[in-house]
Amino acid sequence: MPGRNEIERIPTGISGFDQVALGGLPAGRSTLVTGTTGSGKTLFAVEFLARGIRGFGEAGVFVTFEETPTDIRRNAASLGFPVQQWEADGKWAFVDASADAGETSTIGNYDFSALVARIEHVVRRIGARRVSLDSLGAIFNRFNDIGKVRSELFRIASSLEALGVTSVLTAERSAEHDGVSWYGIEEFVLNNVIILRNVLQQERRRRTIEIVKFRGASHRTGEWLFAIDPQEGIVVMPLAFLASRERASQDRVSTGIAELDEMCGGGLYRDAIALLSGSIGAGKTLTGLSFAAAALTAGERCLFYTFDETREQLGRNAAGWGLDLDAMEATGRLRIVAEYPEVASLEDHFIRLRRNVVEFAPNRMVIDTLSALERVATPRALLDFLIALGAVLRPREVTTLLTSATGAHLASSLAPATAVEITSLADVTILLHDFEHAGEIQRAIAVVQARGTAHDTSIRQVTIDGTGMHIGERLRGFSRILAANPLVEDPRWTTAPERSQGPRTDG
Repeated sequence: MPGRNEIERIPTGISGFDQVALGGLPAGRSTLVTGTTGSGKTLFAVEFLARGIRGFGEAGVFVTFEETPTDIRRNAASLGFPVQQWEADGKWAFVDASADAGETSTIGNYDFSALVARIEHVVRRIGARRVSLDSLGAIFNRFNDIGKVRSELFRIASSLEALGVTSVLTAERSAEHDGVSWYGIEEFVLNNVIILRNVLQQERRRRTIEIVKFRGASHRTGEWLFAIDPQEGIVVMPLAFLASRERASQDRVSTGIAELDEMCGGGLYRDAIALLSGSIGAGKTLTGLSFAAAALTAGERCLFYTFDETREQLGRNAAGWGLDLDAMEATGRLRIVAEYPEVASLEDHFIRLRRNVVEFAPNRMVIDTLSALERVATPRALLDFLIALGAVLRPREVTTLLTSATGAHLASSLAPATAVEITSLADVTILLHDFEHAGEIQRAIAVVQARGTAHDTSIRQVTIDGTGMHIGERLRGFSRILAANPLVEDPRWTTAPERSQGPRTDG
Protein backbone atom coordinates (compact mmCIF):
# COMPACT_ATOMS: atom_id res chain seq x y z
CA MET A 1 0.00 0.00 0.00
CA PRO A 2 1.30 3.48 -0.84
CA GLY A 3 2.03 5.90 1.94
CA ARG A 4 -0.20 8.87 2.79
CA ASN A 5 1.49 11.20 0.30
CA GLU A 6 2.32 8.61 -2.35
CA ILE A 7 0.36 8.25 -5.58
CA GLU A 8 -0.99 4.77 -6.21
CA ARG A 9 0.57 2.98 -9.19
CA ILE A 10 -0.99 0.68 -11.74
CA PRO A 11 1.54 -1.78 -13.24
CA THR A 12 1.67 -1.76 -17.03
CA GLY A 13 3.03 -5.32 -17.20
CA ILE A 14 5.38 -4.19 -19.99
CA SER A 15 8.69 -6.03 -19.57
CA GLY A 16 11.19 -3.89 -17.65
CA PHE A 17 9.13 -0.67 -17.78
CA ASP A 18 7.54 -0.88 -14.35
CA GLN A 19 10.98 -1.06 -12.73
CA VAL A 20 11.91 2.18 -14.48
CA ALA A 21 8.56 3.72 -13.50
CA LEU A 22 9.00 2.54 -9.88
CA GLY A 23 5.85 0.47 -9.95
CA GLY A 24 3.92 1.56 -13.02
CA LEU A 25 1.82 4.50 -14.17
CA PRO A 26 0.19 6.81 -11.62
CA ALA A 27 -3.31 5.38 -11.15
CA GLY A 28 -6.37 7.34 -12.25
CA ARG A 29 -4.37 9.71 -14.43
CA SER A 30 -3.68 10.18 -18.13
CA THR A 31 -0.20 9.55 -19.55
CA LEU A 32 1.00 10.99 -22.85
CA VAL A 33 3.16 8.54 -24.83
CA THR A 34 4.79 10.43 -27.67
CA GLY A 35 7.24 9.46 -30.40
CA THR A 36 8.05 9.60 -34.09
CA THR A 37 6.65 7.17 -36.63
CA GLY A 38 7.64 3.58 -35.87
CA SER A 39 8.81 4.26 -32.32
CA GLY A 40 6.31 1.87 -30.71
CA LYS A 41 3.48 4.14 -29.51
CA THR A 42 0.60 1.95 -30.68
CA LEU A 43 2.30 -1.15 -29.32
CA PHE A 44 2.68 0.52 -25.92
CA ALA A 45 -1.03 1.38 -25.94
CA VAL A 46 -2.00 -2.17 -26.94
CA GLU A 47 0.27 -3.81 -24.37
CA PHE A 48 -1.01 -1.55 -21.61
CA LEU A 49 -4.49 -2.99 -22.11
CA ALA A 50 -3.49 -6.57 -23.01
CA ARG A 51 -1.16 -7.06 -20.07
CA GLY A 52 -3.70 -5.45 -17.78
CA ILE A 53 -6.20 -8.16 -18.78
CA ARG A 54 -3.73 -11.04 -18.77
CA GLY A 55 -1.74 -10.13 -15.68
CA PHE A 56 -4.16 -8.23 -13.48
CA GLY A 57 -7.67 -9.08 -14.65
CA GLU A 58 -8.43 -5.43 -15.51
CA ALA A 59 -10.72 -4.76 -18.48
CA GLY A 60 -9.72 -2.13 -21.02
CA VAL A 61 -11.10 0.11 -23.77
CA PHE A 62 -9.11 0.90 -26.92
CA VAL A 63 -10.04 4.10 -28.75
CA THR A 64 -8.59 4.06 -32.25
CA PHE A 65 -8.39 7.11 -34.49
CA GLU A 66 -6.16 5.68 -37.24
CA GLU A 67 -6.03 1.89 -37.49
CA THR A 68 -9.24 -0.08 -37.66
CA PRO A 69 -10.17 -2.55 -34.91
CA THR A 70 -9.55 -5.35 -37.42
CA ASP A 71 -5.94 -4.20 -37.86
CA ILE A 72 -5.44 -3.89 -34.09
CA ARG A 73 -6.80 -7.40 -33.51
CA ARG A 74 -4.52 -8.88 -36.17
CA ASN A 75 -1.39 -7.09 -34.93
CA ALA A 76 -2.12 -8.00 -31.30
CA ALA A 77 -2.64 -11.66 -32.25
CA SER A 78 0.95 -11.80 -33.56
CA LEU A 79 2.07 -11.19 -29.96
CA GLY A 80 -0.26 -13.84 -28.57
CA PHE A 81 -2.98 -11.43 -27.39
CA PRO A 82 -6.43 -12.90 -28.22
CA VAL A 83 -8.28 -9.58 -28.48
CA GLN A 84 -11.29 -11.08 -30.24
CA GLN A 85 -11.77 -13.62 -27.46
CA TRP A 86 -11.36 -10.90 -24.83
CA GLU A 87 -14.06 -8.89 -26.59
CA ALA A 88 -16.39 -11.88 -26.40
CA ASP A 89 -15.58 -12.23 -22.70
CA GLY A 90 -16.32 -8.57 -22.00
CA LYS A 91 -12.71 -7.75 -21.08
CA TRP A 92 -11.77 -5.61 -24.11
CA ALA A 93 -13.86 -3.15 -26.11
CA PHE A 94 -13.17 -0.84 -29.02
CA VAL A 95 -14.37 2.69 -29.62
CA ASP A 96 -13.78 3.05 -33.33
CA ALA A 97 -13.23 6.70 -34.22
CA SER A 98 -11.14 5.97 -37.30
CA ALA A 99 -13.99 6.84 -39.65
CA ASP A 100 -14.51 10.17 -37.84
CA ALA A 101 -10.82 10.97 -38.10
CA GLY A 102 -10.94 10.36 -41.85
CA GLU A 103 -13.68 12.91 -42.44
CA THR A 104 -12.51 16.19 -43.92
CA SER A 105 -15.77 18.11 -43.99
CA THR A 106 -15.69 19.05 -40.32
CA ILE A 107 -12.20 20.53 -40.06
CA GLY A 108 -12.00 22.70 -36.95
CA ASN A 109 -15.37 21.50 -35.70
CA TYR A 110 -14.79 17.97 -34.41
CA ASP A 111 -17.23 17.17 -31.60
CA PHE A 112 -15.28 15.67 -28.71
CA SER A 113 -18.38 15.66 -26.54
CA ALA A 114 -19.86 12.79 -28.52
CA LEU A 115 -16.57 10.86 -28.37
CA VAL A 116 -16.27 11.33 -24.60
CA ALA A 117 -19.84 10.09 -24.18
CA ARG A 118 -19.07 6.97 -26.23
CA ILE A 119 -15.95 6.24 -24.18
CA GLU A 120 -17.82 6.73 -20.91
CA HIS A 121 -20.61 4.37 -22.02
CA VAL A 122 -18.20 1.57 -22.95
CA VAL A 123 -16.07 2.03 -19.83
CA ARG A 124 -19.12 1.63 -17.62
CA ARG A 125 -20.50 -1.27 -19.65
CA ILE A 126 -17.44 -3.52 -19.20
CA GLY A 127 -16.13 -2.04 -15.94
CA ALA A 128 -12.87 -0.92 -17.54
CA ARG A 129 -9.91 0.19 -15.42
CA ARG A 130 -7.68 1.07 -18.38
CA VAL A 131 -8.17 3.13 -21.55
CA SER A 132 -5.84 3.68 -24.52
CA LEU A 133 -6.33 6.40 -27.16
CA ASP A 134 -4.29 6.04 -30.35
CA SER A 135 -3.47 8.54 -31.80
CA LEU A 136 -4.58 12.06 -30.87
CA GLY A 137 -2.77 13.60 -33.81
CA ALA A 138 -5.31 12.12 -36.22
CA ILE A 139 -7.95 14.43 -34.70
CA PHE A 140 -5.91 17.39 -33.55
CA ASN A 141 -4.51 18.03 -37.02
CA ARG A 142 -7.99 19.33 -37.84
CA PHE A 143 -7.50 22.36 -35.63
CA ASN A 144 -5.65 25.46 -36.74
CA ASP A 145 -5.97 27.02 -33.29
CA ILE A 146 -3.48 25.72 -30.70
CA GLY A 147 -5.75 27.02 -27.97
CA LYS A 148 -8.48 24.71 -29.24
CA VAL A 149 -6.11 21.73 -29.11
CA ARG A 150 -5.21 22.57 -25.51
CA SER A 151 -8.82 22.92 -24.38
CA GLU A 152 -10.01 19.74 -26.09
CA LEU A 153 -7.09 17.72 -24.75
CA PHE A 154 -7.82 19.00 -21.26
CA ARG A 155 -11.45 18.00 -21.71
CA ILE A 156 -10.54 14.44 -22.72
CA ALA A 157 -8.02 13.99 -19.88
CA SER A 158 -10.42 15.44 -17.29
CA SER A 159 -13.25 13.21 -18.49
CA LEU A 160 -11.09 10.10 -18.29
CA GLU A 161 -9.85 10.95 -14.82
CA ALA A 162 -13.43 11.62 -13.70
CA LEU A 163 -14.24 8.06 -14.77
CA GLY A 164 -11.51 6.77 -12.46
CA VAL A 165 -9.59 5.02 -15.26
CA THR A 166 -5.85 5.06 -15.91
CA SER A 167 -5.27 6.03 -19.53
CA VAL A 168 -2.55 6.15 -22.18
CA LEU A 169 -2.84 8.76 -24.93
CA THR A 170 -0.42 8.51 -27.85
CA ALA A 171 0.71 11.43 -30.02
CA GLU A 172 3.24 12.11 -32.76
CA ARG A 173 6.52 13.99 -32.50
CA SER A 174 8.22 15.78 -35.38
CA ALA A 175 11.80 14.81 -34.44
CA GLU A 176 13.64 12.56 -32.02
CA HIS A 177 15.31 15.31 -29.97
CA ASP A 178 13.40 18.47 -30.84
CA GLY A 179 10.65 19.18 -28.36
CA VAL A 180 8.39 16.69 -26.62
CA SER A 181 5.21 16.74 -28.72
CA TRP A 182 3.90 17.85 -32.08
CA TYR A 183 2.06 20.95 -30.89
CA GLY A 184 4.29 21.72 -27.94
CA ILE A 185 1.40 21.97 -25.50
CA GLU A 186 0.36 18.34 -24.84
CA GLU A 187 3.03 17.81 -22.19
CA PHE A 188 1.76 20.82 -20.24
CA VAL A 189 -1.85 19.64 -20.20
CA LEU A 190 -1.23 16.07 -19.06
CA ASN A 191 0.23 14.95 -15.74
CA ASN A 192 2.54 12.29 -17.14
CA VAL A 193 4.75 12.24 -20.25
CA ILE A 194 6.75 9.38 -21.77
CA ILE A 195 8.93 9.69 -24.89
CA LEU A 196 9.78 6.77 -27.17
CA ARG A 197 12.77 7.33 -29.44
CA ASN A 198 14.06 5.40 -32.44
CA VAL A 199 17.35 7.09 -33.26
CA LEU A 200 19.61 6.18 -36.18
CA GLN A 201 23.22 6.04 -34.96
CA GLN A 202 26.12 4.66 -36.99
CA GLU A 203 23.66 3.09 -39.46
CA ARG A 204 21.87 1.29 -36.60
CA ARG A 205 18.58 2.01 -34.89
CA ARG A 206 18.68 2.49 -31.12
CA ARG A 207 15.35 2.55 -29.30
CA THR A 208 15.05 4.29 -25.95
CA ILE A 209 12.24 5.17 -23.56
CA GLU A 210 12.29 8.19 -21.26
CA ILE A 211 9.88 9.22 -18.53
CA VAL A 212 9.90 13.01 -18.84
CA LYS A 213 7.55 13.58 -15.91
CA PHE A 214 5.15 11.92 -13.52
CA ARG A 215 3.58 14.90 -11.80
CA GLY A 216 3.84 14.36 -8.04
CA ALA A 217 5.29 10.85 -8.43
CA SER A 218 8.88 9.60 -8.43
CA HIS A 219 10.45 7.70 -11.33
CA ARG A 220 13.84 6.85 -12.74
CA THR A 221 15.30 9.46 -15.06
CA GLY A 222 17.21 9.30 -18.32
CA GLU A 223 16.85 7.23 -21.47
CA TRP A 224 16.47 3.45 -21.18
CA LEU A 225 17.28 1.07 -23.98
CA PHE A 226 14.43 -1.08 -25.23
CA ALA A 227 13.63 -3.43 -28.08
CA ILE A 228 10.48 -4.64 -29.82
CA ASP A 229 10.46 -8.40 -29.86
CA PRO A 230 8.08 -10.42 -32.11
CA GLN A 231 7.25 -12.68 -29.16
CA GLU A 232 7.44 -10.41 -26.12
CA GLY A 233 6.55 -6.98 -27.48
CA ILE A 234 8.29 -4.05 -25.77
CA VAL A 235 11.24 -5.14 -23.63
CA VAL A 236 13.03 -2.46 -21.60
CA MET A 237 16.54 -3.65 -20.84
CA PRO A 238 17.03 -3.85 -17.07
CA LEU A 239 20.15 -2.47 -15.43
CA ALA A 240 22.17 -3.73 -12.50
CA PHE A 241 20.23 -2.00 -9.73
CA LEU A 242 17.09 -3.80 -10.89
CA ALA A 243 18.58 -7.15 -9.87
CA SER A 244 19.28 -6.95 -6.15
CA ARG A 245 19.98 -10.19 -4.29
CA GLU A 246 20.04 -11.20 -0.67
CA ARG A 247 23.44 -12.89 -0.77
CA ALA A 248 26.62 -13.35 -2.77
CA SER A 249 27.70 -16.92 -3.49
CA GLN A 250 30.67 -18.37 -1.62
CA ASP A 251 30.85 -21.48 -3.85
CA ARG A 252 33.71 -21.90 -6.32
CA VAL A 253 33.70 -23.42 -9.79
CA SER A 254 36.63 -24.48 -11.94
CA THR A 255 37.66 -22.66 -15.09
CA GLY A 256 38.71 -26.02 -16.56
CA ILE A 257 42.39 -25.07 -16.29
CA ALA A 258 43.85 -26.07 -12.93
CA GLU A 259 46.65 -23.51 -12.98
CA LEU A 260 44.21 -20.70 -13.80
CA ASP A 261 42.02 -21.81 -10.89
CA GLU A 262 45.07 -21.51 -8.67
CA MET A 263 45.84 -18.03 -10.00
CA CYS A 264 42.25 -16.94 -9.28
CA GLY A 265 42.46 -18.06 -5.67
CA GLY A 266 40.71 -21.40 -6.11
CA GLY A 267 38.47 -20.86 -9.13
CA LEU A 268 35.64 -18.42 -9.82
CA TYR A 269 32.79 -17.61 -7.47
CA ARG A 270 29.58 -19.17 -8.77
CA ASP A 271 27.92 -15.81 -9.41
CA ALA A 272 31.04 -14.18 -10.88
CA ILE A 273 31.44 -12.55 -14.27
CA ALA A 274 34.98 -12.98 -15.58
CA LEU A 275 36.44 -10.94 -18.42
CA LEU A 276 39.23 -12.57 -20.43
CA SER A 277 40.89 -10.02 -22.66
CA GLY A 278 43.76 -10.64 -25.02
CA SER A 279 45.30 -10.38 -28.43
CA ILE A 280 44.14 -12.39 -31.42
CA GLY A 281 45.23 -16.02 -31.25
CA ALA A 282 46.23 -15.84 -27.58
CA GLY A 283 43.83 -18.62 -26.52
CA LYS A 284 40.56 -16.90 -25.57
CA THR A 285 38.26 -19.32 -27.40
CA LEU A 286 40.23 -22.29 -26.08
CA THR A 287 39.77 -20.98 -22.54
CA GLY A 288 36.05 -20.62 -23.18
CA LEU A 289 35.79 -24.19 -24.47
CA SER A 290 37.75 -25.48 -21.47
CA PHE A 291 35.35 -23.61 -19.21
CA ALA A 292 32.39 -25.24 -20.98
CA ALA A 293 33.97 -28.70 -20.77
CA ALA A 294 34.51 -28.23 -17.04
CA ALA A 295 30.81 -27.49 -16.67
CA LEU A 296 29.86 -30.84 -18.24
CA THR A 297 32.44 -32.66 -16.13
CA ALA A 298 30.77 -31.16 -13.05
CA GLY A 299 27.32 -32.21 -14.29
CA GLU A 300 26.36 -28.61 -15.05
CA ARG A 301 24.77 -26.92 -18.06
CA CYS A 302 26.62 -24.38 -20.21
CA LEU A 303 25.31 -21.87 -22.76
CA PHE A 304 28.04 -20.98 -25.26
CA TYR A 305 27.60 -17.91 -27.50
CA THR A 306 30.04 -17.32 -30.33
CA PHE A 307 29.83 -14.12 -32.38
CA ASP A 308 33.08 -14.64 -34.28
CA GLU A 309 32.68 -17.95 -36.09
CA THR A 310 30.17 -20.52 -37.29
CA ARG A 311 29.17 -23.61 -35.35
CA GLU A 312 31.17 -25.73 -37.81
CA GLN A 313 34.31 -23.63 -37.36
CA LEU A 314 33.99 -23.79 -33.60
CA GLY A 315 33.56 -27.57 -33.73
CA ARG A 316 36.62 -27.98 -35.95
CA ASN A 317 38.75 -25.82 -33.66
CA ALA A 318 37.54 -27.69 -30.57
CA ALA A 319 38.43 -31.02 -32.19
CA GLY A 320 41.98 -29.77 -32.62
CA TRP A 321 42.19 -29.61 -28.83
CA GLY A 322 40.57 -32.98 -28.27
CA LEU A 323 37.02 -31.72 -27.57
CA ASP A 324 34.02 -33.26 -29.34
CA LEU A 325 31.33 -30.58 -29.38
CA ASP A 326 28.78 -32.87 -31.05
CA ALA A 327 29.10 -35.37 -28.21
CA MET A 328 29.01 -32.58 -25.64
CA GLU A 329 25.81 -31.17 -27.13
CA ALA A 330 24.28 -34.64 -27.29
CA THR A 331 24.37 -34.80 -23.49
CA GLY A 332 21.79 -32.00 -23.42
CA ARG A 333 24.00 -29.97 -21.07
CA LEU A 334 25.68 -27.80 -23.71
CA ARG A 335 23.83 -25.36 -25.98
CA ILE A 336 25.83 -23.50 -28.64
CA VAL A 337 24.48 -20.37 -30.30
CA ALA A 338 26.56 -19.19 -33.25
CA GLU A 339 25.50 -16.02 -35.07
CA TYR A 340 27.24 -13.00 -36.46
CA PRO A 341 26.44 -9.65 -34.78
CA GLU A 342 25.14 -8.14 -38.02
CA VAL A 343 22.09 -10.43 -38.14
CA ALA A 344 20.31 -8.37 -35.46
CA SER A 345 20.49 -5.24 -33.35
CA LEU A 346 22.25 -5.31 -30.01
CA GLU A 347 18.88 -5.11 -28.25
CA ASP A 348 17.58 -8.09 -30.22
CA HIS A 349 20.71 -10.07 -29.34
CA PHE A 350 20.05 -9.31 -25.68
CA ILE A 351 16.45 -10.53 -25.89
CA ARG A 352 17.50 -13.77 -27.60
CA LEU A 353 20.25 -14.26 -25.05
CA ARG A 354 17.89 -13.66 -22.14
CA ARG A 355 15.35 -16.09 -23.64
CA ASN A 356 18.01 -18.78 -23.93
CA VAL A 357 19.06 -18.22 -20.32
CA VAL A 358 15.46 -18.54 -19.13
CA GLU A 359 14.64 -21.59 -21.27
CA PHE A 360 17.92 -23.51 -20.94
CA ALA A 361 18.68 -22.52 -17.33
CA PRO A 362 22.47 -22.82 -17.64
CA ASN A 363 24.87 -22.95 -14.70
CA ARG A 364 27.57 -21.33 -16.83
CA MET A 365 27.77 -19.08 -19.85
CA VAL A 366 30.46 -18.11 -22.36
CA ILE A 367 30.31 -15.14 -24.76
CA ASP A 368 33.07 -15.20 -27.35
CA THR A 369 33.70 -12.37 -28.15
CA LEU A 370 32.39 -9.02 -26.96
CA SER A 371 34.65 -7.34 -29.47
CA ALA A 372 32.49 -8.57 -32.34
CA LEU A 373 29.48 -6.75 -30.88
CA GLU A 374 31.26 -3.43 -31.26
CA ARG A 375 30.49 -3.70 -34.97
CA VAL A 376 26.78 -3.15 -34.29
CA ALA A 377 26.81 -1.03 -31.13
CA THR A 378 27.72 2.40 -29.92
CA PRO A 379 29.97 2.49 -26.84
CA ARG A 380 27.05 3.51 -24.62
CA ALA A 381 24.82 0.77 -26.03
CA LEU A 382 27.50 -1.86 -25.41
CA LEU A 383 27.84 -0.69 -21.82
CA ASP A 384 24.06 -0.89 -21.34
CA PHE A 385 24.09 -4.38 -22.85
CA LEU A 386 26.68 -5.60 -20.35
CA ILE A 387 24.93 -4.03 -17.38
CA ALA A 388 21.65 -5.62 -18.45
CA LEU A 389 23.44 -8.92 -18.98
CA GLY A 390 24.67 -8.82 -15.40
CA ALA A 391 21.12 -8.13 -14.21
CA VAL A 392 19.98 -11.33 -15.92
CA LEU A 393 22.88 -13.60 -14.96
CA ARG A 394 23.90 -12.65 -11.41
CA PRO A 395 20.55 -13.37 -9.68
CA ARG A 396 20.54 -16.80 -11.35
CA GLU A 397 24.14 -17.44 -10.23
CA VAL A 398 25.28 -18.17 -13.78
CA THR A 399 29.08 -18.22 -13.77
CA THR A 400 30.01 -16.23 -16.86
CA LEU A 401 33.14 -15.93 -18.99
CA LEU A 402 33.29 -13.01 -21.42
CA THR A 403 36.12 -12.74 -23.91
CA SER A 404 37.41 -9.67 -25.68
CA ALA A 405 39.92 -9.56 -28.51
CA THR A 406 40.94 -5.98 -27.99
CA GLY A 407 43.88 -6.24 -25.65
CA ALA A 408 44.58 -4.84 -22.25
CA HIS A 409 42.17 -1.93 -22.53
CA LEU A 410 39.22 -4.07 -23.67
CA ALA A 411 38.26 -1.79 -26.53
CA SER A 412 40.78 0.57 -28.03
CA SER A 413 38.05 2.06 -30.22
CA LEU A 414 35.96 3.09 -27.21
CA ALA A 415 36.28 6.29 -25.26
CA PRO A 416 38.64 5.69 -22.31
CA ALA A 417 35.93 6.37 -19.72
CA THR A 418 33.56 3.88 -21.35
CA ALA A 419 36.25 1.22 -21.61
CA VAL A 420 37.02 1.61 -17.91
CA GLU A 421 33.33 1.34 -17.03
CA ILE A 422 32.97 -1.86 -19.05
CA THR A 423 36.06 -3.41 -17.48
CA SER A 424 34.84 -2.48 -14.00
CA LEU A 425 31.69 -4.57 -14.46
CA ALA A 426 33.73 -7.79 -14.22
CA ASP A 427 34.47 -9.54 -10.93
CA VAL A 428 37.60 -11.15 -12.37
CA THR A 429 39.80 -9.68 -15.09
CA ILE A 430 42.31 -11.90 -16.89
CA LEU A 431 44.78 -10.81 -19.55
CA LEU A 432 46.23 -13.07 -22.23
CA HIS A 433 48.98 -11.47 -24.24
CA ASP A 434 51.29 -12.39 -27.11
CA PHE A 435 54.82 -11.05 -27.28
CA GLU A 436 57.81 -11.70 -29.48
CA HIS A 437 61.11 -13.05 -28.17
CA ALA A 438 64.03 -14.62 -29.97
CA GLY A 439 62.09 -14.95 -33.22
CA GLU A 440 59.12 -16.71 -31.60
CA ILE A 441 55.65 -15.74 -30.43
CA GLN A 442 55.39 -16.25 -26.70
CA ARG A 443 52.23 -16.05 -24.58
CA ALA A 444 51.69 -14.67 -21.10
CA ILE A 445 48.74 -14.64 -18.73
CA ALA A 446 47.93 -12.51 -15.66
CA VAL A 447 44.99 -12.14 -13.30
CA VAL A 448 44.60 -8.38 -12.97
CA GLN A 449 41.79 -8.45 -10.45
CA ALA A 450 39.69 -10.97 -8.56
CA ARG A 451 37.22 -9.22 -6.30
CA GLY A 452 36.79 -10.60 -2.81
CA THR A 453 39.57 -13.17 -2.96
CA ALA A 454 43.34 -13.48 -2.82
CA HIS A 455 44.89 -14.16 -6.20
CA ASP A 456 48.26 -14.67 -7.84
CA THR A 457 49.74 -11.42 -9.15
CA SER A 458 52.52 -13.02 -11.17
CA ILE A 459 52.68 -13.05 -14.96
CA ARG A 460 53.03 -16.61 -16.17
CA GLN A 461 54.07 -18.26 -19.37
CA VAL A 462 51.37 -19.99 -21.48
CA THR A 463 51.76 -22.75 -24.03
CA ILE A 464 49.09 -24.31 -26.24
CA ASP A 465 49.30 -27.74 -27.82
CA GLY A 466 46.93 -30.46 -29.02
CA THR A 467 45.75 -31.16 -25.50
CA GLY A 468 44.84 -27.58 -24.66
CA MET A 469 46.30 -24.70 -22.68
CA HIS A 470 49.11 -25.09 -20.14
CA ILE A 471 50.14 -22.36 -17.72
CA GLY A 472 53.73 -22.48 -16.54
CA GLU A 473 55.73 -20.66 -13.92
CA ARG A 474 56.33 -16.98 -13.46
CA LEU A 475 58.11 -15.23 -16.32
CA ARG A 476 61.40 -13.68 -15.27
CA GLY A 477 63.91 -11.61 -17.15
CA PHE A 478 61.25 -9.30 -18.65
CA SER A 479 59.46 -6.11 -17.76
CA ARG A 480 56.38 -4.59 -19.39
CA ILE A 481 55.38 -8.03 -20.71
CA LEU A 482 51.77 -6.91 -21.14
CA ALA A 483 52.77 -3.72 -22.95
CA ALA A 484 53.12 -3.37 -26.69
CA ASN A 485 56.93 -3.62 -26.51
CA PRO A 486 58.20 -5.82 -23.64
CA LEU A 487 61.71 -5.19 -22.40
CA VAL A 488 64.21 -8.01 -21.92
CA GLU A 489 66.05 -7.38 -18.66
CA ASP A 490 68.11 -10.55 -18.84
CA PRO A 491 68.93 -12.11 -22.23
CA ARG A 492 69.16 -15.48 -20.48
CA TRP A 493 65.46 -15.19 -19.47
CA THR A 494 63.93 -18.22 -17.87
CA THR A 495 60.76 -19.17 -16.10
CA ALA A 496 61.29 -19.39 -12.36
CA PRO A 497 59.40 -21.52 -9.86
CA GLU A 498 59.14 -18.66 -7.38
CA ARG A 499 55.72 -17.19 -6.86
CA SER A 500 54.95 -13.52 -6.57
CA GLN A 501 55.56 -11.93 -3.19
CA GLY A 502 52.30 -12.76 -1.44
CA PRO A 503 48.75 -12.87 -2.63
CA ARG A 504 46.62 -9.85 -3.27
CA THR A 505 42.95 -9.36 -2.58
CA ASP A 506 40.96 -6.92 -4.72
CA GLY A 507 37.91 -5.30 -3.18
